[in-house]
Amino acid sequence: MRKIPTTIVTGFLGAGKTSLICHLIKQAAGKRLAFLINEFGTIGIDREMLLGCGIAGCTEDNIVELANGCICCTIAEDFVPAIQQLLERNDKPDHIIIETSGLALPKPLVQAFRWPDIAHALSVDGVVTILDADALATGRVAGDEAAIERARRADDMLDHDTPLGELFADQLACADLVILNKVDLLNVDALATVTAKIKAQCPAGVSLLSARNAKVPADILLGIGATAEEHIDTRHTHHDHHHADHDAFHSVSFTLPDTITAQAVVDVLPEVIENYGILRVKGFLHHPSASRREVLQAVGPRLQRYFDRVWQEDEIPCSRLVLIAAAAVDLESAREAIFRA
Repeated sequence: MRKIPTTIVTGFLGAGKTSLICHLIKQAAGKRLAFLINEFGTIGIDREMLLGCGIAGCTEDNIVELANGCICCTIAEDFVPAIQQLLERNDKPDHIIIETSGLALPKPLVQAFRWPDIAHALSVDGVVTILDADALATGRVAGDEAAIERARRADDMLDHDTPLGELFADQLACADLVILNKVDLLNVDALATVTAKIKAQCPAGVSLLSARNAKVPADILLGIGATAEEHIDTRHTHHDHHHADHDAFHSVSFTLPDTITAQAVVDVLPEVIENYGILRVKGFLHHPSASRREVLQAVGPRLQRYFDRVWQEDEIPCSRLVLIAAAAVDLESAREAIFRA
């Protein structure tokens, strides 16, 4: 039986994973794609963004959300059953794409493809790691490391690199293809420096591509043919002998009352992000005068906004947000600051 190729997309919050997948959907050209989205937070924003893209073939049946924690920590409980559910369909997918939360360790996820329950049916076509070139140019591995660094300095028991730095190294170590995204934000010299640095950290033979707005042709992303599960043990990572401290991050999800306007949220967010060290904001905004919902995303101080689709008849239009930060951050206070807008 032909094994279904599976692509694992990994990368930090805000690097462009969801945008990469949206562009991939647009290029499906009749191919049946299925998506497993490992959301960090309880609202399921990434899944709704994909469902709201308005692209043919991007349907509820083809998008499965794994919202019960880091995918590498819930392989037996969530990942394998979700895969088995896809395999039981009469119209099996031609290709499966897994978007990790950005906190998941790639190696144990790839190793799970050797489990007897799924090894006969699936193969890892490739691990695609997407990076934020703008952050890397300023010596960071993600959009905003300030809150994580404060937490690291406050913990006297830590005698190693921050979990973020180790995870970044693991994402590169397990990659079959690396996408350097947001290169349009860098000048020529900065881009050359970042490219050289990342190439030096990638395993031999791994391709490094540059991208703007995560636009990468589907024939590059799909069909790598790495069968990564067969050689993943040769990829040496920081976490071969110990588990990552996934509790270094937490999130809060909430719905805003109608008395708080979308503009008020947009006005107050930069201050809240700066004051509380928020790493990532994702959500939807409701404008009473508009029939479409507005998508809001923020990585550090950078806000991105766009209208994606009309509110559905079975939905109650409202503004909803997810805030993600290091464990030391008081997210409840950050939420209250937004509610005072």
